[in-house]
Amino acid sequence: MVKFAHLADCHLGGWRQEELQNLNFRTFQAIVARSIQERVEFMLISGDLFDSAYPAIEILKETFSEFKKLHDAKIPVYLIAGSHDFSASGKTFLDVLEKAGFCKNVENSEVQEDGRIKLTPHFHGDIAIFGYPGRKSGMEIEDLRKVYFDSVYPFTIFMIHTTIKDVVGTIPIDSLEKSGLPLANYYAMGHIHQIFEAREANSHYVYPGPTFPNNFQELTDLKCGSFQLVEIENGSTKSQNIKIPLKEVAYLEINLDSGLTATDRIISELDKLNLRDKIALLKLKGTLLEGKSGDIRFNEIEEFVKKKEAYTFLRNISSIKVQDSEFENQSWEVDNVEAIEKQILGEYSKQNPADFNKYLPQLMNALSVEKNEGEKSAIFEDRLLGELKKTLEINKIM
Repeated sequence: MVKFAHLADCHLGGWRQEELQNLNFRTFQAIVARSIQERVEFMLISGDLFDSAYPAIEILKETFSEFKKLHDAKIPVYLIAGSHDFSASGKTFLDVLEKAGFCKNVENSEVQEDGRIKLTPHFHGDIAIFGYPGRKSGMEIEDLRKVYFDSVYPFTIFMIHTTIKDVVGTIPIDSLEKSGLPLANYYAMGHIHQIFEAREANSHYVYPGPTFPNNFQELTDLKCGSFQLVEIENGSTKSQNIKIPLKEVAYLEINLDSGLTATDRIISELDKLNLRDKIALLKLKGTLLEGKSGDIRFNEIEEFVKKKEAYTFLRNISSIKVQDSEFENQSWEVDNVEAIEKQILGEYSKQNPADFNKYLPQLMNALSVEKNEGEKSAIFEDRLLGELKKTLEINKIM
């Protein structure tokens, strides 16, 4: 039997809040310690070890320290670059880790004359480990439709940092069908910050989830980070998702209709919760019939949360709308938004004649697309980019 750890989307250095950046790194440390305790034979990191191709020096120093622990425990680390730690120049600090002997970047690809991309594996014993990196804006997807393995091996792992169709549902973004990938026994995937596991025949597809949530919505949905412990026995795999809940999350959602009374109401609701040493999350929604969001005294709310001894506090006010009475009383020559836009565009085109003006109505429609509830920022950006490319009749961005 062979046991290994599979993790992805660590995004070390990604949080601006010091408390959450520390918690992100402590979770990574806990995963390293658990992997050593479990005596895994090797570790896979499927992209986005760092949140940037050029992380801060303090993040690098702490990361090197953790990789040294794995090195001293004789646990090799195999990784690929993700969409965040990938660099168009091909040079990232993953190279520095590799030069230090702490990891192996398993990407080994060669473009053939027919345009296909041949992958050659790195071997751990008789296990063939292939890898292909993620890129900005999902640009790796087109490449992955062209990749193939150099040969067939008894047991194959394919490390990829991309989106497969099974996890995006009905969201219209570019993604891969599982059947379009070269045949492997275990697909060690990253990029999508969800916990996902599927089996088809002898193939096992796994997203382990991020090692720590990367934004407000992920903290709400996931609560904590996770990784995968995988065992290979007799050519088949079984795995377990291991969660690392270092801090509890206290989530409060309030629907507001007044900015003038909001502060007292929010504090009253927060007072009902036990926030001590927890990540306190506050989401405000609704349409303000009086006052505005600027009337909410957030400094006072934050001071109250500190007195409740919360570990840290985050708020989300993106779903608050303000009813603007001025527009209700204003008379217009036309009585709907679409007609108003059409009138404005018509006047602009008369004053600024150009062939590009024919795209303006479609561009306004494309740019009016809203982010779906729970949709990750990267997925939304890819979807929006796709709409803009279609509108402008751009088949390929150089």
